[in-house]
Amino acid sequence: MDASPTGSPDVSALAINVVIPPELRWTDVRRGEQFELQTLTVRLLPDRSLAVKAYGRPVAGGRGAYVSFPMPDRPELRTLVDAAASRAAALWAGSTGLS
Repeated sequence: MDASPTGSPDVSALAINVVIPPELRWTDVRRGEQFELQTLTVRLLPDRSLAVKAYGRPVAGGRGAYVSFPMPDRPELRTLVDAAASRAAALWAGSTGLS
């Protein structure tokens, strides 16, 4: 295990998966196929900024490709990401460790 100069583990990034509520979902097209975006992957980067990618399922059905989409810059989605990050922080803080 690599450690920083302070002796703490060097954590390069943290990630959470967030379900997009149905009323906030949107569609986007990739390679001629329309997807309904249903989840967000939010990563806390080493500089403490956030990176967000959206994932979903083809509207026509089936599994489709695992393709990421950008999250639109909409206030309600930013609010969802902020709330999810706060919730994740509280869950991490209350962790009971490995079972």
